[in-house]
Amino acid sequence: MTSLIEIPTADGTMPAFSCHPEGEPKGAVIVIQEAFGLTEHIGSIADRLAEAGYRAIAPALFHRVGSPVLDYDIINDAERVTELFAIFESLTAEDLATDVDASLAFLEGEGFSASSIGMVGFCMGGAVTLFASTRPGLGAGVTFYGGGVANGRFGLPPLIEQAPSVKNPWLGLYGDLDASIPVDDVEKLRAAASLAAAPTEIVRYADADHGFNCDGRPNVFNAEAAADAWARTLAFFNAHLRREG
Repeated sequence: MTSLIEIPTADGTMPAFSCHPEGEPKGAVIVIQEAFGLTEHIGSIADRLAEAGYRAIAPALFHRVGSPVLDYDIINDAERVTELFAIFESLTAEDLATDVDASLAFLEGEGFSASSIGMVGFCMGGAVTLFASTRPGLGAGVTFYGGGVANGRFGLPPLIEQAPSVKNPWLGLYGDLDASIPVDDVEKLRAAASLAAAPTEIVRYADADHGFNCDGRPNVFNAEAAADAWARTLAFFNAHLRREG
């Protein structure tokens, strides 16, 4: 079951979902939220990782503004969506680095080495995962429909520019129907990631839209793509995360 913990950061405590597997964990995975905050969907991802044998935490990157959780319908409300954009745009590259480092330090304090820690991110969290993969401390990263591919976010360069600097195995999962991330940009990201020293891979789903993994959004959820992407995610972590000792 998911519990709520607090992770110390240089900017105060950061709430996080926390899940433990039964028995000795195979490794640990940091789950990075969507733009909507620590939703039930993100909690379910942490639960599923624990069921697969991983220690999982999901930090609340919006902790500086009270860790709000927003409903998915907000994107269809012209008045309320400005609230989402304001929260989203309040994050900076320095904030992200602080929170990633704090999450890594928390897991290191539990005895996990860098080679045994993975990260999986969704939507904005997918972009954060690639950013984190360009920095030391991770054993593997998986991005689900991470935005900012051709135009940077949070003061960071576009993912296309960051990708050649990826330091750990990285997997990107994208839907061809995602109007916010054109297929041409995904292919440019694939080419850029292929220049990295670490192994990288991108998988495209022809019938999947942005958010295809989220069963809380029935208008975009694609069960077939989600199942395949999840199987690939677990296989990727199983192949690349190594628990020392």
